[in-house]
Amino acid sequence: MKKILFATGNRSKKKRFEKGLMENGIEVISLKDIDLKLESKEKGKTAIENALIKAREGFKKSHIPTIGMDDTLYLENVPEEEQPGLFVRRVNGKTLNDDEMLEHYTNLVKKYGVNGKINCKWVYGLAVINEKGEENTYTWDKAGFYIVDKLSDKRDPDYPLNSISKYEKIDKYFTDVTEEEKEKLKVTEDDVVDFIVGHV
Repeated sequence: MKKILFATGNRSKKKRFEKGLMENGIEVISLKDIDLKLESKEKGKTAIENALIKAREGFKKSHIPTIGMDDTLYLENVPEEEQPGLFVRRVNGKTLNDDEMLEHYTNLVKKYGVNGKINCKWVYGLAVINEKGEENTYTWDKAGFYIVDKLSDKRDPDYPLNSISKYEKIDKYFTDVTEEEKEKLKVTEDDVVDFIVGHV
């Protein structure tokens, strides 16, 4: 079975494509699985640039085919200077913990939202480096959801904003949606899995 390193310390990111890749004969391993730490800083101006920075360092240190991923968040009606963009967890130079993140984003909803919500869009960037060192990149986005100023009772330790994010079609928190509902909503990333499989 082929192995691919996901250059992230986020457990949920590893799980995100794990099942689909396993079905295609590719095992996803994390930085923690091989006791590796990344030292380079994400100084890119786009999600793709940051994904490449992570993938290059992971590949250089491990000599294993590597995935790097980053994301950007855009909020409707929020001024440019307060848009999270690439800095979803960093505000005014400070890295927020989960509780601080939730407070910051619920305050944005209270300030700029309409009827207690703000429409949002995630834009993702992914880089794959194969065993020959060849680089390929892919980008996609996720819309059709909004953030609200009231928290779900459930928490996702790796994706804190899931506790205030709701799917537009069913008005249900990300943390509360079942796998069956996700299938009905067509919340899949099969295209991303296909891209990785095709370039690893």
